[in-house]
Amino acid sequence: MTHIRTRRRPIQLAGMAIATVALMAGTFVTGTSTALADDGPSVPPGTEASSKPPVEVDGQDPDLKMVDGATLAPARVLDIVQVVEDMGGEERREDSNADIKFALQAEVLFGKDSAKLSSAANSRIAAIAAEIKKQNATKVRVFGFTDDLGSSAHGDVLSKQRANAVQSVLVKDLGSTVTFEIRGYGEQYPIADNSTEEGRKKNRRVEVSFPRGTSS
Repeated sequence: MTHIRTRRRPIQLAGMAIATVALMAGTFVTGTSTALADDGPSVPPGTEASSKPPVEVDGQDPDLKMVDGATLAPARVLDIVQVVEDMGGEERREDSNADIKFALQAEVLFGKDSAKLSSAANSRIAAIAAEIKKQNATKVRVFGFTDDLGSSAHGDVLSKQRANAVQSVLVKDLGSTVTFEIRGYGEQYPIADNSTEEGRKKNRRVEVSFPRGTSS
């Protein structure tokens, strides 16, 4: 599968950074968020992408025509993902056509190597519960993740304990009308490089995701 990655400076609105991701048939294009952007140019000066094609295309070229008997694939709607991340990278929201996902870094919820929620955690989790209610979601996934420091077994246990802690607050606001899927994945599925503390900080997280409703 071919991967094409473009980097752009994020749009900053009220302390937030917005990035849009378009996924399509074996190719993805991603605009980076603040945590991934740097202060320098994303490409060498003078090599920025142009809106014009690099070469003139001959629509009558036989090499561009479909072979006899070939047909076009059915049309489909591309899944557009909008990513909003706060300037510190502590909280991240992803919106697609079908789902909404919140990712909270462990440091804003727990103490070091702990599954006990901090005093500031409840308000952040309550905001997620409010969005779940807004979307009329009845199925919610709460997944915990760690970095790759320490043993894998310890990471599996800690990540599950942290997911349980977040779910315990959500259920107080949402009641018994919501079914939860709770898992601890430990160091699996990192979203950043574990060789740096900045990357490990991103990987230590709890994700809460649920289907998008028809209310918004």
